[in-house]
Amino acid sequence: MDTVASPALSPAQPFPRGTLGALDAAAARRVVAAGGDVAMVIDRHGVIRDMAVSNEAMVRQGAASWLDRRWSDTVTSDSRHKVDELIREAQTKGGTRWREVNQITEDESSLMVRYVAVDAGHDGHIIAIGRDDRATEAMQQRLLDAQQTMERDYSRLRDAEFRYRLLFQTSSEAVIIVDGATKRILQANPAAEAFIGGRMPLVGEAFTKIFAPSSHDAAAALLAVVQSSPRINGSESRLVANDQEFIVSASLFRQDRASQFLVRLSQAGESGRCDADVGRATQEVMERVPDAFLVTDEQLKIVSANSAFLDLVRVASPEQAAGMPLTRFLGRAGLERNILLDNLRAHGSVRNFATVLRNQLGEQDDVEVSAVLAPEAGEVYCGFTIRMVGRRASDRSPTSPELHRSVEKLTELVGKVTLKELVSETTDLVERLCIEAALDLTKNNRASAAEVLGLSRQSLYSKLHRFGLGNLGGGEGSSSE
Repeated sequence: MDTVASPALSPAQPFPRGTLGALDAAAARRVVAAGGDVAMVIDRHGVIRDMAVSNEAMVRQGAASWLDRRWSDTVTSDSRHKVDELIREAQTKGGTRWREVNQITEDESSLMVRYVAVDAGHDGHIIAIGRDDRATEAMQQRLLDAQQTMERDYSRLRDAEFRYRLLFQTSSEAVIIVDGATKRILQANPAAEAFIGGRMPLVGEAFTKIFAPSSHDAAAALLAVVQSSPRINGSESRLVANDQEFIVSASLFRQDRASQFLVRLSQAGESGRCDADVGRATQEVMERVPDAFLVTDEQLKIVSANSAFLDLVRVASPEQAAGMPLTRFLGRAGLERNILLDNLRAHGSVRNFATVLRNQLGEQDDVEVSAVLAPEAGEVYCGFTIRMVGRRASDRSPTSPELHRSVEKLTELVGKVTLKELVSETTDLVERLCIEAALDLTKNNRASAAEVLGLSRQSLYSKLHRFGLGNLGGGEGSSSE
């Protein structure tokens, strides 16, 4: 191909032929510029007779080695039938639809390229125009990872709903869910049906109507007090149904942007036994929950913990865990741990706080923590649920232990150095993190990483040398490109 300069295709790499098939050099450049990253002339026998490439990455990966070879020999085995179909359709129909083909590179890896082929107009020759499809492939992989994460989250949600329904149906305590607007019963467990249902179904019935006429006003007043009271644990009253006196307690909660009442009933004189049964059932359920759950005192010393937490921290028994400080296992020292504890004490609860959990052996995993303060008889207890998130799909690179230590060192510099010096240290830390994330995202391809970061390759190499990242000894032709 003639090497006349063309501003539209300054990065193009022509290979030594006089023309691109039957086209002159100027027309060949227009084909490459308009069509994609590579244009190839293929004869009637499927041999690549000429080509032009405008993608530097494809040139570096050995696109020149495809010349004078059968096109089907330059692709992976699963793409050969696609190449044959492209050639056949272009020769018989004059054009084809876009097809994804995996081209073999010099290092025996594969390069995904989307091709369309058109009839060149003489002697069975065709022109195949291809576009580098690696960006689409990466996006598809991210979409697949996101779908798998959604499936896992949906499975956990379904399991949680199953556990709730199992507890609701098997509980020996009578439980009723009442709609906050209509005051009609939405759900009632079998114990409630047996206690006061009798001959009539409870679902759909007005809440006050399930009690004796003498208790209608008291039942309505109970819901009204709960709805207007700032108390979280609700109120209780003694009501009569089926000629029996019941202790009825109600509390308010929200679901799907609507208020609902959770009503519990126990026969008078048996509330202590019912509470004990519910306590045992609740304890058994929490013991079997797959997420880590524990209770601490106000000083964050462990009071009780379920088996999932003991497995995570490699502690043999609940007795060994009791009295240990939670900070021994949870959170990074310094600023992050203080943020978690300060928010818990200031707001009473924390949701989905990202941190790390360390076990007895010093190993650590990424976790999400939700916590709540629970006053009880003048004492304050803290409840924590801890969920592993290390295997979730993420767009960010995992944070290294060196970065954790760097963050701790930066926070320790506050008050010891000037703000200008601290900002300079922080900038270097963020720069290094972004470069590591870009290299991880591009599978250590420095050219692509520079493009992702919006840097020139020379600037990226300078920063890699500055931070001591990567192996720069291989030059531009190294596999890290």
